[in-house]
Amino acid sequence: MSEARLQANGRAFAHIARFYPEITAFRRDLHAHPELGFEEVYTAGRVQEALRACGVDEIHPGIGKTGVVGVIRGRSTASRRMIGLRADMDALPMREENDFAWASAKQGLMHGCGHDGHTAMLVGAARYLAETRDFDGTAILIFQPGEEGFAGARAMIEEGLFDRFPVQSVYAMHNWPGLPAGTVGINRGAMMAAADRITIEIAGKGGHGAHAYLTVDPVLVSAHIITAVQSIVSRNVRPIDAAVISICAVQAGDLGAMSVVPGKAVLVGTVRTFSARVQAQVEQRLVELCAAVASGFGATAQVKFERIYPATINTAPEAMFAGDVAQSLVGAHNVERNMEPSMGAEDFSFMLQKKAGAYMRIGQDARGGAFLHNSKYDFNDEILPLGAALHAGLIEQGMPLAAAGKSTKNKVASTAS
Repeated sequence: MSEARLQANGRAFAHIARFYPEITAFRRDLHAHPELGFEEVYTAGRVQEALRACGVDEIHPGIGKTGVVGVIRGRSTASRRMIGLRADMDALPMREENDFAWASAKQGLMHGCGHDGHTAMLVGAARYLAETRDFDGTAILIFQPGEEGFAGARAMIEEGLFDRFPVQSVYAMHNWPGLPAGTVGINRGAMMAAADRITIEIAGKGGHGAHAYLTVDPVLVSAHIITAVQSIVSRNVRPIDAAVISICAVQAGDLGAMSVVPGKAVLVGTVRTFSARVQAQVEQRLVELCAAVASGFGATAQVKFERIYPATINTAPEAMFAGDVAQSLVGAHNVERNMEPSMGAEDFSFMLQKKAGAYMRIGQDARGGAFLHNSKYDFNDEILPLGAALHAGLIEQGMPLAAAGKSTKNKVASTAS
């Protein structure tokens, strides 16, 4: 196993780089044993095993079904401050097309988004923090299940995550193939969009395709609705606001019945927005427009608008602080503080609705040209020490020991007790 080539500043990085081979082996073991949301039994077990070996103070399994929380107390806890760090653990229902030794051993399951790496980085931070304890307060390490569509963050919150561990702020990071390894991206507002599911059910009148004039064709209505809804963003949403409406699936009729006009059609798609105002506006216009288009053809249309994940919105002080921590590790030129938001979604948003905090992107290069959710994707192990050091820096700089001097006092007001 090669030595880590990626370099960064600081004592934490140097300390963590010493056990790079161990956290790499841990990450690759998780990659070989992927598990879907709320099924992360093996993964959660390996996390608990690693935390025990690290010497963390407390381990709390089973929060949000398969979630795990580790607690590490600093050399002092006089400040009574508490900061949370979150990593997601689940994999994707997709087939891996890699042939390296640690490729998925489970057919149809793959760590195609790097959650194995996120988990390994937080385990690496846990080992460092437990060994050094150079902070005044308590570090809460949140290993979350079910990020990929299962709302595992919400499940942990509903099961008392922040009641049992009342952090003042919480942080997370996601690897990003679009950024070079050794860089970090963040901004002071929206990082990821809200993800909503739309289902449009169109009811018409079926009949013989040769006598279509006797029918109310829901396929024709579907075609007009698909075209019409694209006008919502271009003609109703302000150009300075962002929104995406995509109809991604259409179901109507029987492929074996070429001359049968079906009686109904169903459209399924997604809406992506950053603000609650735009989200509500898009929902209203969808309902109005679909009903009107269908009515014009003598059909009816019912719209079901399901809010899946809210937008991931960083709080400005915490984002600035996280950027400062990143800068202390990789230098100002390697920190993008005005990172362009993604229209993808992330359920860390549920945590940011409850607590101040920030979500970062850690560059990892598009190795082999494979982006996230690609069957050829693999996490870049070279960034493991940097990610772990970044987690550790959020704790040490967010809850500094008094002996470190008043000049290093916590910059984030919301983490004060």
